[in-house]
Amino acid sequence: MSPRNVPPRTDWPDAPPRSKASGLLTDVVIATFRLNGRLQEHAQVLAAAGGLTSSWWQVLGGVLDEPRTVAGIGRRMGMTRQGVQRVADLLVGRGLAEYRPNPAHQRAKLLACTEEGYWAIRQIAIAQHPWAERVAQGVGESDLRSTLATMTRLIEVLEDE
Repeated sequence: MSPRNVPPRTDWPDAPPRSKASGLLTDVVIATFRLNGRLQEHAQVLAAAGGLTSSWWQVLGGVLDEPRTVAGIGRRMGMTRQGVQRVADLLVGRGLAEYRPNPAHQRAKLLACTEEGYWAIRQIAIAQHPWAERVAQGVGESDLRSTLATMTRLIEVLEDE
């Protein structure tokens, strides 16, 4: 890493003032990072029940209801197109998914789940459903509903940025 020209701290500009709401948003972001880490840990354990990794599970989850393009899976699952492409190729190589022609676009093939992929997801569901019940009981339906509404609104605002 090359050294950067960092001015002395005495020459640093002041940060703009922060409202209570923006401070709370920062706390939400930090809590979200922490939550994401815990969810990823649990997802790895749950995905192993189906012989998958959490990222393989995430990509297959993007095509359980219908085949999608790699870009479409990325948008739906919050992943980069390149990340989805790498995982999709691995899933196809292992027989868990397949590429299909896309009538709407000659070059952007559709990724679809195979029976082997659906079976892996079913095995995960057998482990995930009781886990989700335990966690949901610990949080409560009302808090989960409120959290989902807030997260959905944050996503909308950030996607409009």
